[in-house]
Amino acid sequence: MSHRGFPSRVPEEQRDLDHIRSAAAEFYRATGVPQVIERALNELFFREPEDVHGYLANYFTNLCAPPRISRLKGREVYDARGQLSIEAEVFCIVCNQEKSMSSAAVSGHVGPKEASPDWKEKGRERAEHVMTAAQWINGPLNNMLQGHTPCDQSDVDHLLSDFFTARFLEDKDLRNKEKEESGPPSEPEVLPSSPVSAPTKNKKSVDKGKKSNTAEKSFPPAEPPEPVFPGSSAIGSVSLAVAKTAAKIQGTPLYKYIAALKNRTAPAQFHIPVPLVTLLSCGKTCPGKLSLLEEVILIPKAGQRVKQIITTTLELQKEMMRIMNASTKVGATQAMLCDSGALAVAYERPEQPLDLITEACTNSGLALGTEIHLALNCAAPELMDCSKGKYEVATGVLKSPDELVDMYQTLISKYPAVVALIDPFRREDIDQWEKLSNGIGDSCSLLSDLTFKSKAPPLPGVRGHILKHIHETTVSDLICITSDHQGSVLMGTTCSEPCSEDSWADIAVGLGLDYVKLGGLSGAERMAKYNRMISIEEELDQQGILASEEKHPPPLF
Repeated sequence: MSHRGFPSRVPEEQRDLDHIRSAAAEFYRATGVPQVIERALNELFFREPEDVHGYLANYFTNLCAPPRISRLKGREVYDARGQLSIEAEVFCIVCNQEKSMSSAAVSGHVGPKEASPDWKEKGRERAEHVMTAAQWINGPLNNMLQGHTPCDQSDVDHLLSDFFTARFLEDKDLRNKEKEESGPPSEPEVLPSSPVSAPTKNKKSVDKGKKSNTAEKSFPPAEPPEPVFPGSSAIGSVSLAVAKTAAKIQGTPLYKYIAALKNRTAPAQFHIPVPLVTLLSCGKTCPGKLSLLEEVILIPKAGQRVKQIITTTLELQKEMMRIMNASTKVGATQAMLCDSGALAVAYERPEQPLDLITEACTNSGLALGTEIHLALNCAAPELMDCSKGKYEVATGVLKSPDELVDMYQTLISKYPAVVALIDPFRREDIDQWEKLSNGIGDSCSLLSDLTFKSKAPPLPGVRGHILKHIHETTVSDLICITSDHQGSVLMGTTCSEPCSEDSWADIAVGLGLDYVKLGGLSGAERMAKYNRMISIEEELDQQGILASEEKHPPPLF
């Protein structure tokens, strides 16, 4: 049996082709579109693939309608601390069948860093947020995105953001209406301090070094705490799940898909953000009196591979643990791991954790200030006692904003390896930001949290920003914010709330960030992110598109 002069085949292949032609003839009669089959058979005979049926399957798969979102599914899951979180799953119709394409979850902490001492109330509030997010995903968001292509990220994120804005404004109008109906308050409303400060245990040291009342009179009032709208984490989770779905449909890694969204085409080369690793935690949730240093972060020397950085950091961490456990002076400071994935220490003064790191570096043969540097996440906004106009840097030890400036300058002078301070003041203390910046010059960079304040006026002296992918932040939001602050944006999740998503590594690489902050080196959820970063680096290197640090030097430290 011949067919328009096609090459002859062995008998087995001939029988297969006869079967195909018979099926094609039946298709001709049923559909009246023989040209599609004819084109496929022509290409088949010219290419002569080993897998005839596989070739035809792929050929006709490409003729199918593009995948469309069929439904969303929101489910309650638990994070590494056993707290409820929301996960969004995207289903699409692919080749006339519904398939689960991807799922995603973003951090959704409630309020300012667990400030409430009533953990039961905090748990109920969190459960309400997660339940609302699940209802949004399974209800209105599911109905809204059905039939939409997942490959149009801008359109999907626009719909998600509009939905959130409408819900937020509805809630705001309802609250205003309730206030009007209840009548004017008998006394002026006083905004609560953000966050609630822990009660001081030692009253003797509160007023030491007290200055004139002029500074207290000009103390700027606290901004209202940033609202965390119930259900908001549904927006960020769905946006990321849709992005992962689109990358899967296009057969490309997520980081390349995000890079193409940001740059309108995939760049010729990629660079790996420098990972900033949390070494120590001394915050309010850790043992000891010291609250000022929520995190002490290791900044590795640029140009190293991620695996090398992790190996060096783990060796340093082991030496720190050995010193802490062997010390007789700090019997209560036995080595332990906290929620940030780093070592928790019980100290009273900010010099003590820095002395520990200095000793460990010396014992390990690491040149502190050359091979590695340090960043201090001060988290000062969490320490403000607005009733006194001072920061409670340790239990019973309060510092005015100007006194805190002097304290930072002393630390940086004594420990030149400290090259970055994160959130050293509240945003309201603009004079102190400027004073500290002028005092330290280029020896140390000031960084601030950009997550909720992307449209706020810039702070004096700030050279970089922390950006977290939480709540209603969409992938398009991340692209927009990082485009406006190109080259100086850090990436990280909340310090105390790990998330199982290893996509953070892809997001950081795809956005072209210079640094990524993923927490300490413990816990499966955090190490999954570091392992993903290693995989991306190896993949880029094998493809010959890994940019060298000489061509892309990090801008800050």
